Amino acid sequence: MIRAIIFDLDGTLADTEPLHFAAFGEVLRAEGIELSRDEYFTRLIGYDDRDCFTIVMTENGRGAEPAAIAALIARKAAVYQGLIAERNVLYPGAAEFVRRCAERFPLAIATGTLRIEAEMILQRGALRELFVDVVAAEDVAHGKPAPDGLLTALGRLGFILRSRPPIAPDQCLVIEDTGAGVKAARAAGMRVLALSQSAADADLAEADLIRKSLADTDLDDLLRRLK
Repeated sequence: MIRAIIFDLDGTLADTEPLHFAAFGEVLRAEGIELSRDEYFTRLIGYDDRDCFTIVMTENGRGAEPAAIAALIARKAAVYQGLIAERNVLYPGAAEFVRRCAERFPLAIATGTLRIEAEMILQRGALRELFVDVVAAEDVAHGKPAPDGLLTALGRLGFILRSRPPIAPDQCLVIEDTGAGVKAARAAGMRVLALSQSAADADLAEADLIRKSLADTDLDDLLRRLK
């Protein structure tokens, strides 16, 4: 039985992956590295900023010391936040689906994006108050496909809702859009709905269910299929 839902943000609720790609590309171009769209969307999507920059810099024979990576993350954050500041980037149907879920379940966000960016998107889409908590990149040592973010979200839900019976991992539904996110959910022992709006179905094969988007997802049908 599902008792809580944990949403990813980028590529799941918000159409922000092209904006992340643009911001990564601008920062890396200044370092003399050209990041192709195909490389980002087939290999790097799903990683947080730290892991993405570490992979790219290492593979290009550049320094990947923590201080250097932190500087790149800060530059990318400035570019990306400028891109999302004046936009409602939520996918069609995403807000409506979240509201339906919030009527029945406690909700959390587990995202590889920075907290300020997650808060900007959720506030602008009038969704922030529907989530019990937000776990962002700064909150975990290891990003997806490690399960750290999801387990942290579950722990926080348990603490905030401590007057209720504890929620087991297999009572959590994770909604994700990348292979890394699906692997993280599996490693956390959680059920997972994968959305193929950012990745090919083959990359999401470990998910319990795959849907094209939240606009194409009926909550009652979803819950029936997960019994």
